[in-house]
Amino acid sequence: MAEKRDYYEVLGVSRSASDDEIKKAFRKLARQYHPDFHPNDKEAEAKFKEINEAYEVLSDPEKKSRYDQFGHAGVDPTYGAGSYSGGDFSGFGGFGGFGADVGDIFESIFGGAFGGTRYSNPNAPRRGQDIGKNITISFMDACKGCKAEVRIERMETCSDCGGTGAAAGSSPQTCPDCGGTGQVKVTQRTPFGMISTTRTCSRCGGKGKVISNPCPKCSGTGRMRVSKTLNVEVPAGINDGQTLQLRNQGDAGINGGPAGDLNITVSVRPDPIFERKGYDIYCEIPITYMQATLGDEIVVPTIDGKVKYEIPEGTQNGTTFRLKGKGVKKLNRSDRGDQYVKVYVEVPSNLTKKQKEALKEFEASLNEKNYQKRQSFFDKIKEAFQDK
Repeated sequence: MAEKRDYYEVLGVSRSASDDEIKKAFRKLARQYHPDFHPNDKEAEAKFKEINEAYEVLSDPEKKSRYDQFGHAGVDPTYGAGSYSGGDFSGFGGFGGFGADVGDIFESIFGGAFGGTRYSNPNAPRRGQDIGKNITISFMDACKGCKAEVRIERMETCSDCGGTGAAAGSSPQTCPDCGGTGQVKVTQRTPFGMISTTRTCSRCGGKGKVISNPCPKCSGTGRMRVSKTLNVEVPAGINDGQTLQLRNQGDAGINGGPAGDLNITVSVRPDPIFERKGYDIYCEIPITYMQATLGDEIVVPTIDGKVKYEIPEGTQNGTTFRLKGKGVKKLNRSDRGDQYVKVYVEVPSNLTKKQKEALKEFEASLNEKNYQKRQSFFDKIKEAFQDK
């Protein structure tokens, strides 16, 4: 008889491990090696049997106590010399069959962790997967809206077989193993006696049908990957990072289920003149010293084109004007934001000697009335020092 591994070693826990630690280790390993996740994998099946055998002993206080005292001989009289003469453990003789399918036995432990997948109907309609795509558009296109070509790859129903998976002129046949039910009944010997369980038919995967002559175009899957170019309408007002959702433009569904969606995330390139905040537009315009002093009609760029704007006499550096309704059209609405124009006075440089003399003569002709903010500032300083 092959030497059995220590049960604590099998579960990867110490001999002082608590019941919760043993249970947690078992759950993790049982999920990892469960035959449903490793079809036709004999090594995984053997591991699963070994894990179940170890847990069946270590989770039972009485059996665990005997195992801690006498090792494998304390829980299995067929092991080694069979010198242990305790209770009847004949139920372990068939443990080889016990590990193949214990989903029903351990359902109370796992809370249906295995059963939820095992008994789901493979013929039920299933929605297709969503597809994500990124596009980049210009600042103006985001403000005004545009049409964009988007190239995607998605799963579509096979045009040759119509999604059946069977080649033209043939059709899926009733599975001979389950008679079309999708499930087979298995009787096993367990530590609790002979138990009959129902499991998914491994031949047809629970569908009840098998394809003997698969469609050559889709290899029997009923779907195939196709490249598509879609013309997408990007609405005016969309902002950087927002996502457009195109219903039913994702992967085709399975068993007649609906298609998934296409989610297009929009990136907007920055503009050299305009900055956007929400639905408002901001820009800065330089003006001359004379324009700021005497006032003038200036040309202001907007997303609709150039407009004229009259700046008043005595405009100060950093003054901001509002152009109502010249901002971005609000998404899915008719009204628009505003445009804010900030002017800054550009100080002349590279003056000639004659220009400098003229500027000094002009400055000398000014008085306190011409510099109200400057005079107000110095008055405040004077008052501050008088208080001290």
